[in-house]
Amino acid sequence: MTQTTLPPLARPAAAKPEGRTPTSRTRSRRTADAITFVILVLGSAAMLAPLVWMLSTSLKTKAEVFALPPVWIPDAPQWDTYVRMWTEAPILSGFMNSLIVAGTVTVVGSFTSALAAFALAKLRLPYKNAIFIGLLSGLMVPYPTIMIPQFVMFSRLHWVDTLLPLIVPLLFGNIIMIFFLRQYLESVPNSMIEAAKIDGASYPQIFRIMILPMIRPAIAAQFILWFMTIWNDYLAPILYLNTPERQTLQVVIANLNVEFATQRDYPLIMAASFVALLPILIVFLIFQRQIIESVALTGTKG
Repeated sequence: MTQTTLPPLARPAAAKPEGRTPTSRTRSRRTADAITFVILVLGSAAMLAPLVWMLSTSLKTKAEVFALPPVWIPDAPQWDTYVRMWTEAPILSGFMNSLIVAGTVTVVGSFTSALAAFALAKLRLPYKNAIFIGLLSGLMVPYPTIMIPQFVMFSRLHWVDTLLPLIVPLLFGNIIMIFFLRQYLESVPNSMIEAAKIDGASYPQIFRIMILPMIRPAIAAQFILWFMTIWNDYLAPILYLNTPERQTLQVVIANLNVEFATQRDYPLIMAASFVALLPILIVFLIFQRQIIESVALTGTKG
C-alpha cells in the first residue's frame, strides 16, 4: 500500500500594514520643511525690512525720502549725515547718558538680582516665601499710580534733572529677573549646597564658585532683555530730565523728531535711530551663545 504525501498548506501572505510608504513620508516631510522655510523667510523679511529701510533712509537725500516709487538703494549715499548728526543735535551726550544708565543698572542690578534669587531659593530664611510673594505683588501695581509720589520724593531729594532717579532704584534688582533666576535655581539639588557647607565653604563662596557659573546662561538671557528695556525707556527719562545735555538718547531722538520733522530732515532722524540700535545689537551678539544655552537648558529641565 503506497502512502501519498499531501503538499504542505500554503501560509497566507502577511498583510502589509496600512499607511504611507517611507517614500511618501519622506516626500511629505520635505514638503512640510519647505513650507516652514518659506514662512520663516517671509517672517524674517518682514522684520528686517523696517531696519533696512531705516538704514537706507539715513543715506538718502531729502528728495529720495519722498520719491515714488520708493528708493531702497540711494544713488549717492549721503555719509555726511552721520557726521552732521553729531554736531546738529546732542547725540553724543544722549548716547553717553543712556550708556551710563543702562550699563550701571544692568551690571549691578543683575548681580543683586542673582544674590536675591539665591537667597530666596536656597537659604533658610524666615518668611522667605512671603517676601517672594510680596515682591511679585509689586508687579501688579501699575507705574502711573506711583509716578507722581515717586517724582515728589526725588524732587525733595534734589535728584530731578539728574541720572540718579533712573539708576538708584534699579540697583537693588529686577523683580522679573529675581523670579526667573529663582525658578532656575529650584532645579539645583539642596544636597550640593549642604555638601559645600560641610566642606567649609561660606555662602559667598558657594554663590561665587558654584551658583554663578551654573546660572550664567540665565543671567545672560535676562541681562540682554533688561538692557534693551532700560536703553529704550522713554517715560522715566522724559519725566525726570529737563536739560538737553542730561537727557538720554531716546529723549534726544524724540526731540529730533519734533524739531527736524518739520524741516523734513528724516535722514538725520533715521541716522540717530540707527546709532541707537547698535548697542542692543552688540550686546545680543556678545551674549547670544549664553542665550541659546539658557533656552536649551530651560527646555530640557522638567
